[in-house]
Amino acid sequence: MQYAVGAPLPPDHGPGRPHGSWAGQPAATPWPGAGPVAAAHEHGAVPPGAPVPPSVPASVGPPPPVPPAAGPAPDAPVVPPPAGPPPSPAHNGAAAPPAPAPVAPEAGTGATTLAVLLIGPAGAGKTTVARYWAARRRVPTAHISLDDVREWVRSGFADPQSGWNEHSETQYRLARRTCGFAARNYLANGISCILDDAVFPDRPVVGLGGWKRHVGPGLLPVVLLPGLDVVLERNAARSGNRRLSDEEVASIHGRMAGWYGSGLPIIDNSKYDVQTTARVLDEALARAIASPPSF
Repeated sequence: MQYAVGAPLPPDHGPGRPHGSWAGQPAATPWPGAGPVAAAHEHGAVPPGAPVPPSVPASVGPPPPVPPAAGPAPDAPVVPPPAGPPPSPAHNGAAAPPAPAPVAPEAGTGATTLAVLLIGPAGAGKTTVARYWAARRRVPTAHISLDDVREWVRSGFADPQSGWNEHSETQYRLARRTCGFAARNYLANGISCILDDAVFPDRPVVGLGGWKRHVGPGLLPVVLLPGLDVVLERNAARSGNRRLSDEEVASIHGRMAGWYGSGLPIIDNSKYDVQTTARVLDEALARAIASPPSF
């Protein structure tokens, strides 16, 4: 081992190296071919001018000293590293890792547990939009269709094509109570729910007050109301007892216009597909959560 400055230290004793020898100046055999006379001549044992034995070349001298290892002097000042972030790994030949993508704030209702009532005339797309929205939420969400529950009655079913009468009113009322009971059970177990119904603003028997009593005070109603031409076209594509006459559809659509000015969120989905309507619905519900409508 050598120090960076000064004379080299004596090496450790090894085989064939007597005590007191120095690096580059061994005491016994400093280079090949040197004998006792050459060694004695080097240390002054042979008078100057004495002939050197032929076995020792005159041009051969002791090996040059080993230069000290490169490095700063012991008293060299320590320079602190420059301030700032460490250099990119790309400076050392390695590719820099990609920066993480920014996380956008979550929009819409997110993971909120809520109860929704989707209102609209026949042909507005309530059932289709409600089913699509419920299926794509991040939290468990149930879709409860009033028409599906109402059609549980098989014998004696009050067909809406026959008009509104005592039997149809009773079956609607029972279906709403059943839907409200199911919604409360889902909500009590942390499952959101969305119900759809054609609620009229001018008919207390099917009004929001009854739904609020059935489901709870946190119910969020939203009105889905496309143009009349769109409703008529969608109703024409229906079949069975869910298809109404054009006159009935026009009458229902005209009465639904009474929701304008009520303070409830209203979505005109005349030019929206199902996916866009569901997104707009979720945004409207997020605003309703922040500022619940009064009804």
